Amino acid sequence: MAMKWTAVCLVALALFGSGCDAQWGGGAVKPSPPRYPKQEPSKQVPHEPQQTKQTFEKPLTWKYPEEPQPQPQPEVPFELRYPVPAATVAVECREKDAHVEVKKDMFGIGQFINPADLTLGTCGAVAEDTAAQVLIFESQLHDCGSSLTMTEVSLIYTFTLNYNPQPLGGAPVVRTSKAAVIVECHYPRKHNVSSLPLNPLWIPFSAVKIAEEFLYFTLKLMTDDWQYERPIYQYFLGDIINIEAVVKQFFHVPLRVYVDNCVATLSPDVNSNPRYAFIENHGCLLDARITGSDSKFMARTAENKLQFQLEAFRFQGAESGLLYITCHLKATSTAYAIDSEHRACSYINGWKEASGVDAACGSCESGGFPASGTSSGSSLSNPGRKNRDVSESEIFEWEGDVTLGPISIGEKLAGEKV
Repeated sequence: MAMKWTAVCLVALALFGSGCDAQWGGGAVKPSPPRYPKQEPSKQVPHEPQQTKQTFEKPLTWKYPEEPQPQPQPEVPFELRYPVPAATVAVECREKDAHVEVKKDMFGIGQFINPADLTLGTCGAVAEDTAAQVLIFESQLHDCGSSLTMTEVSLIYTFTLNYNPQPLGGAPVVRTSKAAVIVECHYPRKHNVSSLPLNPLWIPFSAVKIAEEFLYFTLKLMTDDWQYERPIYQYFLGDIINIEAVVKQFFHVPLRVYVDNCVATLSPDVNSNPRYAFIENHGCLLDARITGSDSKFMARTAENKLQFQLEAFRFQGAESGLLYITCHLKATSTAYAIDSEHRACSYINGWKEASGVDAACGSCESGGFPASGTSSGSSLSNPGRKNRDVSESEIFEWEGDVTLGPISIGEKLAGEKV
């Protein structure tokens, strides 16, 4: 049955195909597929850009910055200041013990030390002067690790002042360095025993004892306004020579300086001839009294400083115009009064003292005056320290000789303004 239906279907399909061909036959034209005109692809025309190239009126000069070069350093007026020893230790050698005072600013740099870091041998400070910022040590001559040495004339007890700084606070730094200062007390091995009565007198240590190496005398030529040291030692007849005497004190005891006597010579030898002593008799400036010059002491402006003026002169008959001036200077504590041996007197219509104590000049006139251009023959004393007889009020003083020169004194030509 299935085969029968298959055959029927094939026959039907054959008949349908034949009918289609017969329909398009008889001169009929079979339609062809539609044809469209071939279009060529259009070419795209490029558009002009809206931006224009920027031009500069001036050429570009910018460059990539170079590495900065170090600027040359200007010359700076600088001088390295080297430390100098500070005068901060003093000792009083007593009969049985030594009394030592040390400034808390031991190095003179404004830095106070810790008292616990300073010992005298094995002994610490026994007291402290808070007002003067001074530490005080006292020791028997055989204590605190002292040592004794003997010479032909002296017994010498030696102590060592030890400074061992500890770190400041919790920081591992110090502001000062270790130091050791030798302190010596000298005692004569032979004594001169006298039956003369002794007048006991208590004199404070601070007004008596000063180490001699801490005391310096200077004599300088000054400018007309007394502000600076004169750099040139050239003068002419009629000029005024400004001279300043100073005692440089490195201790807390105030000192007053005196010009005891002065001699002018042609050479540095103070004993040579010709010689002219223009200050004599313990501070009497005789030049104005002898020659009528304008030489005089200036009013004191400071106790450790004394200024005086000397009218320029030359030695008669001497071809050399060079002068050497040698003065014997003295210094005492300001606690001692001005007297006939410690004064600065000028002759200005009578004798006047530089500090106003004119009564101290009473003996200047009685000393006698040499002829003009000569000397009375007195000589300068040896430098050092001396004191008066113990039967009088004891005054300790320090002395020294200072020479100034050569000073050139030229002659004024005729017609020059004086």
